[in-house]
Amino acid sequence: MGRSKIGVIGAGMVGSSLAQCLVLRDLGDVLLSDIVEGMPQGKGLDLAEARGPNFHDSRVVGTNNVDDMAGCEVVVVTAGVPRKPGMTREQLLDINAKIIRDVAARMKKFPKPPILIVVTNPLDVMAFLAYRETGFPKRRVIGMAGVLDSSRFVHFIAEKLDVSVKDISAMVLGSHGDTMVPMPRFTTVAGIPLPELLPAEEIEKLVKRTRDGGAEIVALLKTGSAYYAPAASIAVMVEAILKDEKRVLPCACYLEGEYGLKDVFVGVPAKLGANGIERVIEVKLTESERAALHASAKVVRENAAILKIV
Repeated sequence: MGRSKIGVIGAGMVGSSLAQCLVLRDLGDVLLSDIVEGMPQGKGLDLAEARGPNFHDSRVVGTNNVDDMAGCEVVVVTAGVPRKPGMTREQLLDINAKIIRDVAARMKKFPKPPILIVVTNPLDVMAFLAYRETGFPKRRVIGMAGVLDSSRFVHFIAEKLDVSVKDISAMVLGSHGDTMVPMPRFTTVAGIPLPELLPAEEIEKLVKRTRDGGAEIVALLKTGSAYYAPAASIAVMVEAILKDEKRVLPCACYLEGEYGLKDVFVGVPAKLGANGIERVIEVKLTESERAALHASAKVVRENAAILKIV
């Protein structure tokens, strides 16, 4: 059996950081693409030349042609315009939709549909758009959001409690944005529910910082947005798929009645394996949690209506 082949569309900071994460995990050969001539080739060569000291055999090759990704098992779309300070993810809607439509038009011609992970913002509606435009089976189109948002939640909890991140399991549902739904009841430290370790007002502070995590970084950087944590989060999803790990991770999935939601992409727990989304896992929510999830899905629907997806 040959090495896995992974496509990364967009060789900016997220895409190139992802390529590095993938090869450091030795998950397979990476094809890095971008419309800027020479950039993916240069970054690919730089990463390839680091194979010796990093002790892995994964190759990285740059290209300016998305069509070269036919045959990739997984394709990750990071291409898009990043947020600027004060800009919401929704303000990126029109320009990034054009990018997704162009990529989808190319991929729908591939002999076999890859498993597609969408990272371009606004993430949930871009995943929805990619699903509609490619016509791929719903299990093969996934939005990366919950893993990143949960990772941010984990970091803030670890800092607050002064404990190892290794003992924290966090869950964040909903869309990737201001209406995301961190779930303290399903967040544990060595199996201990977070509400037993922190008072409600302290948890709410951590929840707010998690929601604002991306904007906080954008404000600090002033040009550009987060890339290390997003790249690491995507790599976790790619690894779960390529190694058929059956990991339960929060992902943006197409729902058809789960959680009382239909015909929308939104973040929920899902089992990831070789077939992509192998199961959407429904947990019993309180009335307030369910209302928050539905409010989050409403924002995705509103953006989808602007793009005439629904």
